[in-house]
Amino acid sequence: MKVAIFGKNVSETVIPYIQELFDELHDLNAVAVVYKPFFEILSGKITFLRQPDLFITQADIEQKVDFLFSIGGDGTILDAVGLVGDSGIPVTGINMGRLGFLSSISKEQIIPAIKAIQLGQYKLEKRTLLQLETPKSLFGLNNYALNDLIVYKPNIMSMLTIKTWINDEFLNSYWADGLIVATPTGSTAYSLSCTGPIITPDSENFLITPIASHNLTVRPIVIRDDSEIRIRVESKSSDFFVSLDSRIEKLDHALELVIRRASFKINLLRLTDKNFFQTIREKLNWGLDIRNWQNNI
Repeated sequence: MKVAIFGKNVSETVIPYIQELFDELHDLNAVAVVYKPFFEILSGKITFLRQPDLFITQADIEQKVDFLFSIGGDGTILDAVGLVGDSGIPVTGINMGRLGFLSSISKEQIIPAIKAIQLGQYKLEKRTLLQLETPKSLFGLNNYALNDLIVYKPNIMSMLTIKTWINDEFLNSYWADGLIVATPTGSTAYSLSCTGPIITPDSENFLITPIASHNLTVRPIVIRDDSEIRIRVESKSSDFFVSLDSRIEKLDHALELVIRRASFKINLLRLTDKNFFQTIREKLNWGLDIRNWQNNI
């Protein structure tokens, strides 16, 4: 087994868990290939029983590794997706953060999780991405997102008018702080906090959710993911921001955004004892009797 290891930052409190990860890979005779900037962060903090290979780009690992382990929270996984691209490399996250919708392996379960993966006790979930097209080729070749595209205003004093079309049919003019176009994966991210619904990962839909809409009758809408979404933004200020997952660009208001389903999907690795509904029960405390929790305060 050959595993790519990706991460960005680590705190001292998680160093023992990362050491445990590399020790277990060594014990299983697995080869680790570490993202070079991450290796430089880890150097001197953990002991490598075998000097790992290093990588920087997708080309360095494409068709050369079996899996990619993302070390961190969901934001780290989003960055890992940009690195993996259309290579098809399965990605799984070891959660060193807090909530961890996408990073499904807890740091306390590293050893049994790696053993389960080596034994093939996992499944691959194919997750849809959205892709942004603009005349100025914003975000370059990394113009896709696993979670969402977000248009939002630069300051609290202004309001955006966001005109939106679906397959060239006019949908609405949103007077709001912003607009979210989310994949099913992104339905449990920012869209959820803006009252958007949760969509199962295999539902083949996109979700359009306004942010703090001035018109209270405007609600999120679910559309087919083979639709083309076209957005034009008007603002009293001269610019606005667009984000693709964790990447942000400041744009001129005259630029038109076209969002489509990407031509490839990301393989997210899930252990066989985990599923989507179990995850939302655990992470959102569905079924938790809040009365018992309050009595224990």
